[in-house]
Amino acid sequence: MSEKTGVARAAGILMVSMILSRILGYLRDVVIYAEFGQNRITDAYNAAFSIPDFLYMLLVGGALSSAFIPVFASYLSTDREEEAWEVASIIFNLIMTLMLLGILVGMVFTPQLIEVLVPGFSPEYTALTVKLTRIMFAQALFMGLSGLCMGVLNAYKHFLMPAIGSVLYNLTIVVLGWILAVVFDLGIMGFSIGVVVGAVANFSVQVPKLLQLGLRYRFAFNLRHPGVKKIFALMGPVLIGLSVTQFNLFVNQNLASTLPAGIVAALRTGQRIMQLPIGIFAVAVAVAIFPTLTEYSAKNEMDNFKRTMSLGTRSVIFLTLPAAVGLIVLRVPIVRLLFEQGEFTHQATLATAHALLFYSIGLFGYSAQQVLNRTFYSIQDTITPVVVGVMTIVINLVLNFTLIGPMGHGGLALAYSIAGIFNMAALLYFLRRKIGSINGRMFIISFFRSLSAALLMGVAVYITAGFFENNFDMARKVNQLIQVVTGVGVGFAFYMLLALLFKSEEVALAWSIFSRRFHRKPRDTGSS
Repeated sequence: MSEKTGVARAAGILMVSMILSRILGYLRDVVIYAEFGQNRITDAYNAAFSIPDFLYMLLVGGALSSAFIPVFASYLSTDREEEAWEVASIIFNLIMTLMLLGILVGMVFTPQLIEVLVPGFSPEYTALTVKLTRIMFAQALFMGLSGLCMGVLNAYKHFLMPAIGSVLYNLTIVVLGWILAVVFDLGIMGFSIGVVVGAVANFSVQVPKLLQLGLRYRFAFNLRHPGVKKIFALMGPVLIGLSVTQFNLFVNQNLASTLPAGIVAALRTGQRIMQLPIGIFAVAVAVAIFPTLTEYSAKNEMDNFKRTMSLGTRSVIFLTLPAAVGLIVLRVPIVRLLFEQGEFTHQATLATAHALLFYSIGLFGYSAQQVLNRTFYSIQDTITPVVVGVMTIVINLVLNFTLIGPMGHGGLALAYSIAGIFNMAALLYFLRRKIGSINGRMFIISFFRSLSAALLMGVAVYITAGFFENNFDMARKVNQLIQVVTGVGVGFAFYMLLALLFKSEEVALAWSIFSRRFHRKPRDTGSS
């Protein structure tokens, strides 16, 4: 199987499951907001994720992407499987020990942490946030377990079961959360319990595949093992970077809590919609090429390494630029279709759409980061992404305080986008300095070719959406659905037609991912 075919096949599998997962994720939000509205109740629910998510990202998320997978995969690629499993066991034991200690401390000091996190909440909603946060800590434990399983499976280039786990996670929240909240009258707490059970399901579905691969768990804490030392060395800078990133998120939430009720939820919802293309396209491509990049790096095949990186980054930008333009043009119709029902008012639609407008500006930057960060991790350089990340956070914080006054929550979203674009540009600059030429001319041509096609597509989508707005009763859900589906369809067809006319080289990979059909002799679209 060729390099491009393997990447496309893995990305295709991931994309299908991620689409299902994201659909269920948005269905979850629809059910929650229809039942409770966009107010302090849902603000509390969203804020309750913050501390458990921080614990997970610090101990598992950063370790997986930056250190564990590259080291584990390097052992596999050099036929040292037994040693790979020994390292995995040590890291698992250590992380789970730290996770349990972190949860214990978090449970004890939850009230104090929440007071700092959302000072704008009233005592009633602060107490609700504390209760929901304590429930969510159990979710962090099982997400940690599932994350470690995913790391091992991805190193073996197995992506299906982790992807199915994410689908089950959201499906469980939707079904069980609704039953507990509505049928058993537990209110918003029912969905928090659903989150915990969903995390258990996510972990459980991955275990059989681990056993099939020959799980070799050992109760070992040999922190002096060379592989463990290597992981620690790679993790250190990333943990600093993640801490700074999470601090930025906490400051953002702190500022948002001082704005009118519902704004915390509006920002989170707008950001989640913006992240849909990142999850479907960017993460799918990035996760798929990561083991391949790690393998080329371990074997010092730098021409193949550069070609894979270039292909992945350019394809991600090619796919997400039109998505960003489409979200900007259709922001109100999309939010209205998804959420405006029950307790979710038109005013909430406008607040969420306003956040989505400014978040979408930085979509392509955050998408490219998914590939570029993993490119650095695959060459076992975790310092550069952290340095760039810290610079980005400083910019983000300064812009947060600068823009929130004149622009409100739109300013917080715009600051986030500007910081993301800076991060992408800085990563490309430092990557070129580290590995030599990455054919920057091809990147620039590809970017402006895709941007031109996306902007022209945006005009077509705007005209299409306006036609429905002016000629149909948009209070009816069926008309809202037709408007959005038609707008997306016109945009997709128009963009792909323009891409073909512009002879965009990334069309081939995009088509392979969407169709999951592969040419026997794929044309080389990369360049070193």
